[in-house]
Amino acid sequence: MKQQLLQVNQVDIYTESFGNPKDPAVLLIMGAMSSLDWWDEEFCQQLAEQGRYVIRYDHRDLGKSTFYKPGTSNYTITDLADDAIGILDAYSIEKAHITGMSLGGMIGQIMAVKYPERVLSLTIIASSVFGMEQEKLPQMDQSILDYHAKSASIDWSDREASISYLAEGWKTLSGSKPFEKERMYRLAEREFSRSRQIQSRFNYVLLGGGEEYLDRMGEIRVPAIIIHGTHDPALKFEHGLALAKAIPHAELVSLEGTGHEIHSEDWERIIESIIKISH
Repeated sequence: MKQQLLQVNQVDIYTESFGNPKDPAVLLIMGAMSSLDWWDEEFCQQLAEQGRYVIRYDHRDLGKSTFYKPGTSNYTITDLADDAIGILDAYSIEKAHITGMSLGGMIGQIMAVKYPERVLSLTIIASSVFGMEQEKLPQMDQSILDYHAKSASIDWSDREASISYLAEGWKTLSGSKPFEKERMYRLAEREFSRSRQIQSRFNYVLLGGGEEYLDRMGEIRVPAIIIHGTHDPALKFEHGLALAKAIPHAELVSLEGTGHEIHSEDWERIIESIIKISH
């Protein structure tokens, strides 16, 4: 694994890469309030071993990237798509295969519309349509909202309490597969240890923008695979069905019992899908 802190769009973006730069590039884009740590290092290595050059990174307000004062809004979802393109520029990658989780999947949709010449394929995991139709689809489970309402009472200087909050948050997102408590606590500890200002993650609650790209999924011309868990409590399975219908010729891969997560039991199938579409 190689680490780089890049200057992208006048901000710092921290990245890590795996594999041979001569192999086809796969850019991994994580969801809201989630650092690169939630793309497990082992997952990235397994993907790289299949002949792919894998890059993961921290969004703004996460990990070692630029952060802003908690409770402020300093960028849009379009800026995040521009950041992703800026990473490709910094790595001298002309075109890449994009894999996005949740918000990362919506960022990938914007990239495919705004920069069609830079995107070779889309693999979208646990995400939804970037458009007005999303409002008509089933809403997030109330239990998730209730859990995150507790964040205001967390003492973020308390390492143990903070790590517990980060790890247990994934329990509210899990499906019917066993909650991987040990793994989640390990990843949460890494995220907390690397974060420059952990509270800034909540600035994603204020994220907006991208209006000019709403409901334009029909313009996407690259191959797309939509991967969605049947027990996703945040973006119900109907969101995956709607997205597969909205993107021309998209393939839907359903993960039985999986929630809003990248469960280790699904790694093999997810990696197979990425390899299939990025041949």
